[in-house]
Amino acid sequence: MTRIPAKVSQDTREKALDVAERLVQTRGYNGFSYADVAAEVGVTKATLHYHFAGKRELGTALIDRYSARFVGRMSHIDDARGDARQKLLAFAGIYGDVLREGRMCLCGMLAADFETLPESMQAELLRFFDETHAWLTKVVAEGVEGGDLRIAGAPEEVAQAILGGLEGAMLVARPYRDVARFEAAARQLLASLLAS
Repeated sequence: MTRIPAKVSQDTREKALDVAERLVQTRGYNGFSYADVAAEVGVTKATLHYHFAGKRELGTALIDRYSARFVGRMSHIDDARGDARQKLLAFAGIYGDVLREGRMCLCGMLAADFETLPESMQAELLRFFDETHAWLTKVVAEGVEGGDLRIAGAPEEVAQAILGGLEGAMLVARPYRDVARFEAAARQLLASLLAS
């Protein structure tokens, strides 16, 4: 049996994740097959099975990678040391950037397919939303304490409204292929929280 060089193997794995991410963000999890990924990467399904036992394992790895990048973006926002207003605007910018690429939030797309996802993917998806909600709750609480934000409700509830509002604004802007629609909705959502 011929051994695949580690670098080639890692490149194939990353290419497969890149292709699968794009397919989920544009078609949804149920809109592509394992064979579609193999074909786009230019490998056999057997080669893809070397990296991921099946579509479930590919999907779980995809959420893990996306979550790590998303958490990294939130950490970067924290490191910039802006006030809560700046942090929330930067957070909304993450969603705008994805939409500008003609894609949707990976986890938002997966949430639409939630009932049909394997349990391992459901668990990872919930972890992503829980981590994002926790970060938003922290930012909102800091903003209230620092006088940057004025809210009508608990920070946890406001964080949920922000997360749901941004995901929904992406969904509504998508068929129009109009990032400006998303940006206007995001501005209005966040403006309702900013202390004057």
